[in-house]
Amino acid sequence: MWDQLPLILCLTISCVCFADADVKCELQHNGNNEQFPKEFSFGVSTAAYQIEGAWNEDGKGPSIWDNYTHMHPERIADHSNGDNAAESYHRFAQDLVALKELKVGFYRFSISWSRLLPKADTTVKNQKAIDYYNMVIDKLLENNIEPMVTMFHYDMPDGLMKFGGFTNDIVIKYFRFYADILFETFGDRVKKWITFNEPFDYCLPGYGSAYFPPMIHAPGVADYICMDNLLKAHASAYRLYKAKYFHSQRGKVGITISSRFYYPKNNDAEEVVDRGLQYSLGWLAHPIFGKSGNYPYKVIEDITSNSMREGLAWSRLRPFNFYWSKIIKGSGDFLGLNYYTSRYVEIADPPLGENPSWERDSRLKYSVDKNWKRAKSNWLFCAPKGLEDLLKWIRDNYNNVEVYITENGWSDNGELNDADRIDYLKAHLQAVLNAVNDGCKVTYYSHWSLIDNFEWNRGFTEKFGLYYVNMTSKNKERVAKNSAHYYRSVIESRKISSSDNFV
Repeated sequence: MWDQLPLILCLTISCVCFADADVKCELQHNGNNEQFPKEFSFGVSTAAYQIEGAWNEDGKGPSIWDNYTHMHPERIADHSNGDNAAESYHRFAQDLVALKELKVGFYRFSISWSRLLPKADTTVKNQKAIDYYNMVIDKLLENNIEPMVTMFHYDMPDGLMKFGGFTNDIVIKYFRFYADILFETFGDRVKKWITFNEPFDYCLPGYGSAYFPPMIHAPGVADYICMDNLLKAHASAYRLYKAKYFHSQRGKVGITISSRFYYPKNNDAEEVVDRGLQYSLGWLAHPIFGKSGNYPYKVIEDITSNSMREGLAWSRLRPFNFYWSKIIKGSGDFLGLNYYTSRYVEIADPPLGENPSWERDSRLKYSVDKNWKRAKSNWLFCAPKGLEDLLKWIRDNYNNVEVYITENGWSDNGELNDADRIDYLKAHLQAVLNAVNDGCKVTYYSHWSLIDNFEWNRGFTEKFGLYYVNMTSKNKERVAKNSAHYYRSVIESRKISSSDNFV
């Protein structure tokens, strides 16, 4: 999620204004078809570290988030951690009740690498973890809910940091073997795989600004190496699946990339929109779904030029060679998209940020519209038109690749009468339907999140769930918010219902 980048944003956002409380979050219908297609699927998402708890039970090894929250509680807004979270490792039955009440078609969840392989490698396979995830998958299928599995959602096994984590290309081999075990163990039932969740939002805060674990401060260098190795690891897992498992399992493998849409701050600066998108979505999507099998030319050219001016003997972002370009190009059956909000964009003159850094390389400055309603999160503004326009940009730039919207959601204080979340959900579903009516191949929509959970550095101070979790109760009851009832009405009717009856 985009709360990963507050330090980056504080350097690059200008004129942030807050909308009045009565500003509505809405979008008009656009097109003849008012119903979602029959094959369109609605779901919800979660991530292992944010909900499972049981951080050191049943053979699980430590992840970088376990160690980070234990060693640096001061970096979490409420000094909390994910040790217990919503206790989904022990309370999946309660999550299943919520999933059934919602009548979702699929459930996107992540597998904890450090729970399955406590030492990160294949020397120890944790049978209790295998049993747990088998139970989750089987229970979902018994209730006609399709499992959609994310292999990596930020929680790298701590053991891999001994070798530099994603700055050491040996991680490509480690991830490939991890993926092999997942495919072999669960692939007979799991047909939708996401290799990585939001590489941009993992690498820049983790290896650039040091805002997130592993807290490496090497902007414009280590964060770029991280994304480079991560793309190679993704492609290696994809090629493994196609070569070894596709014939018998017939599943799909993709990657989830986060992005905003960007609107020009000045009317005569449309080219800056493309620049904004290439420095976010395009950085990761272009090598996989573009024609070149490499980073966007504009990004390569900028960073090479900047590197030479800095006196380096090589570019901080080297293009993929022929071998890797061939492996990476086309290594996605779908593009997973996490969208929450948008920004206005303009050229920053002089450039912002440290030297070197992504901010300085991109030379962009961001702002928001004073009429956009703001959520509890200081980075999250309601801009549903941005989702529609982003989907159209993907359609036009990546040969209308199939898109799964894997996250989209709104934060608040956890109130049951969550009218703002309903408005946000309604407007963004309308954006998706508008895009579908305009020929975009969007087939899955997943709301973030099923339940209130641990929101990384924000701890439990911001809530995204359709279900409230009573964290002070022994049983951690899941209680449906009004937004849960609203979402169910949309799923049942396949139409975007009026929100009036749910507030």
